[in-house]
Amino acid sequence: MALLARHPNPPARSRAGLRAGAAVVPGSAALSLLLLGHAQVPDVAGMGLLLDSGLIWLGAAIPALGLLALAARRKRVAVVVLVPALVWAFMFVPGMVPLAWSVPHTAGTPMTVASQNLQAGSGTAAESAETLADSGAQVVALQEIAGTARDSVAAELGARYEYSYQVGTVGLWSSYPILNARPEGLGLGWNRALSADLATPAGTVRIYVVHAASARPADHAERDTMLTSLARAIAADPSKRIVAVGDFNAASTDRHFAPLLDLLAEPRQDAGLAGFTWPASPFPVTRLDHVLQRGMSATSNTVLRAGAGDHLALRTSFTL
Repeated sequence: MALLARHPNPPARSRAGLRAGAAVVPGSAALSLLLLGHAQVPDVAGMGLLLDSGLIWLGAAIPALGLLALAARRKRVAVVVLVPALVWAFMFVPGMVPLAWSVPHTAGTPMTVASQNLQAGSGTAAESAETLADSGAQVVALQEIAGTARDSVAAELGARYEYSYQVGTVGLWSSYPILNARPEGLGLGWNRALSADLATPAGTVRIYVVHAASARPADHAERDTMLTSLARAIAADPSKRIVAVGDFNAASTDRHFAPLLDLLAEPRQDAGLAGFTWPASPFPVTRLDHVLQRGMSATSNTVLRAGAGDHLALRTSFTL
């Protein structure tokens, strides 16, 4: 009896704390490994695509781990939660710092590019085109121009931009002369992209307008082919200034998008955060649309609502 008195069973509250502490360490380790090694996770049944696309949202698990650490009431356990928190911050916070905090004050010729996936059948293609033109863009790139939207978009932008080029469901309108325009198959049997030279007052800017194939958990091979082909084309492109813009159907953390980020830079958002673009309603949860560049200084980068399509639009300004 005396022995039992000296070693009573721990109260239920203590047992709960022990269980919470036991979950924090492996949970923190697993989260850190997923963040750092997501590109190495096999893409079985689309799990790789889903993980890459939602990687930034894994940060939501960090507060949950923190609550478990508090329940454990052990300082060492709480310190463990700092590991995934620091990993997440290292990966995402630098890209979420507002561009307005560090806009370079460089003299040069300004150029603004606006882009949107119009969503075929949205019925508001002309409204989107008008909004993008009203944004002050010298260059407008559109994707998913289909059906009657072709005529309405052409009528809206044709009256405001002297130069244009369209192929398949993508189009380019510009205040600058468009030279050497051509379709880009990017490894597919049909054209969902184009490239052209823009003859700006500061010199030539090479532009790629892209509408990557759809990406679904069990079906994204064509999108992967397009992204790989685009990266190869840009790697071989000797142009000093390049813009690649459009709907890439890939998050910035997608393993198949990474080669493009090795070649081109994506500007931060004016107001910070991640600049999600899809779905436009009720609220975006990922960034499938991008403006990538090299050889220029970004002075502004933002998303805006245009029309009733399922993608928000992009508006990015550069100094050439």
